[in-house]
Amino acid sequence: MARAEDPEGRERILAAATALFYVNGVRAVGMAEVIAAAECGKNMLYRHFPSKAALVAAYLRRVRAEREKATAGALAAAGRQEGGVDASLVALVGEVAAWVERGDFRGCAFRNYLTEYPGGDDEPGQVARAYLRDTRRQVDDLVLALGAPSVLGDRVWLLIDALYAGTGTPPRVAVDWARELVERG
Repeated sequence: MARAEDPEGRERILAAATALFYVNGVRAVGMAEVIAAAECGKNMLYRHFPSKAALVAAYLRRVRAEREKATAGALAAAGRQEGGVDASLVALVGEVAAWVERGDFRGCAFRNYLTEYPGGDDEPGQVARAYLRDTRRQVDDLVLALGAPSVLGDRVWLLIDALYAGTGTPPRVAVDWARELVERG
């Protein structure tokens, strides 16, 4: 007798993989661990995700959607404040600082993946690089709209990188520095 289709199976698998990959790293997590955490069979996993690379790419796309939603919320809130573009640049840094300060923060999922697989040009690597390229472009577009020198984008991006790396200054100090950088132009 054929098994009944589990309409929530894909989501359950992706949720389990997301938690495992983010906490433990992609390389450290085997498909058997995902199967156990998702409480699914091997056939179901491979029906939804034909390879580990496909599952990892889906995980990174999910994280991208979550990060973009958080960023959009921060930018919308900044847009309602006095200061416009200035406030938007600071809001970007502030949103990353808030993410870093969460108790479950384990680094940037995209940077983590590219650290584990630095030379990979596979689908997950393309997703990770596209996210980083697009977020950098977002910073540069805000700097351009502000009419500030492009070096401001470099400096804001360095603050964001430092926050994600968990090195250097405390997150709140980075937000203050971003504010100073934007005020100076």
